[in-house]
Amino acid sequence: MSPTSSVAVRPLRREDFDDLREIYWQLYDECDSGEPIGITLFGTRPSLADERAWYDGALQRVLDGDEICIVAELHGRAVGSCSIGRVVRGLGSEQSHVGELGILVGRTHRGKGVGTALLERALADARSKFEVVYLSVFSVNQSAQRLYEEFGFSVCGHLPRVVKRGSTYFDEERMVLDFSVRPSGVRADH
Repeated sequence: MSPTSSVAVRPLRREDFDDLREIYWQLYDECDSGEPIGITLFGTRPSLADERAWYDGALQRVLDGDEICIVAELHGRAVGSCSIGRVVRGLGSEQSHVGELGILVGRTHRGKGVGTALLERALADARSKFEVVYLSVFSVNQSAQRLYEEFGFSVCGHLPRVVKRGSTYFDEERMVLDFSVRPSGVRADH
């Protein structure tokens, strides 16, 4: 059975904290080993208390209606997540119709359809909350860019040298999806 067909996607739960924290902390190990991971990190690994505070905040943003957070579960464990959060919290802002997407997939589950499953569900749910969704992706992460393009995202900007990791700089592409426009070639089920 392929991972895409066996992975369950569902809303974030309080009990997902340990699995998702472990995946996030593993990114620091990947980075330390020299792998060019495509997620911006803090200079040092956050503490358990910092991670708990961030997670509790994410749960609250979901409850407040300012964020969608979808989790991929495989064999009873969270293996990834995708969130789309309101750029400016609350419905009274002139930007309350805009969401920012972030995605995290555990190292052993990348390239196996987990990201696709997360994006399908998160973007389907986002259509009722947001009109525009944007994201940032490392310019060197061509496979992620291709995946986002399959879902209708297009590059709308380039940020040079926006991440400095040690002595190495990374550029980022800004990508946007406007739900009022479906580019040609994008499947209707997205």
